[in-house]
Amino acid sequence: MNMITKTLSTTHRSQFFNITSLVMEALAESGVKSGILTVFVSHTTAGITINENADPDVTRDLINILDRTIPWDHSDYKHFEGNTAAHMKASLMGNSTQIIVEEGRLQLGTWQGIYFCEFDGPRERKIRVKVVS
Repeated sequence: MNMITKTLSTTHRSQFFNITSLVMEALAESGVKSGILTVFVSHTTAGITINENADPDVTRDLINILDRTIPWDHSDYKHFEGNTAAHMKASLMGNSTQIIVEEGRLQLGTWQGIYFCEFDGPRERKIRVKVVS
């Protein structure tokens, strides 16, 4: 199975971008009905997570907590690009997630969605999806 790449454009510095439909589209393109799907983000200032998709306050709260815990500006940061906070937040989120596929469907919970976590936007970004049966 080939890797499928999807492009998205974020609109804010910090944003949880729901990519569930993009991942479902990639799954359909793969033709796999049963297996494991991996979503991978090849950016050092972005991550991936699965969380609640019914209430937008959940992702808003996550961004607020991350911003308070890892502020954008701090006198101890040394990275010359000035985006140390984005790198730290991306590391906390992680760069991939796996989802079980059965009967051609993602086995997500009722309230779960897949989120691209932008921490250094706005930017054009890519996600890579690989499905193995």
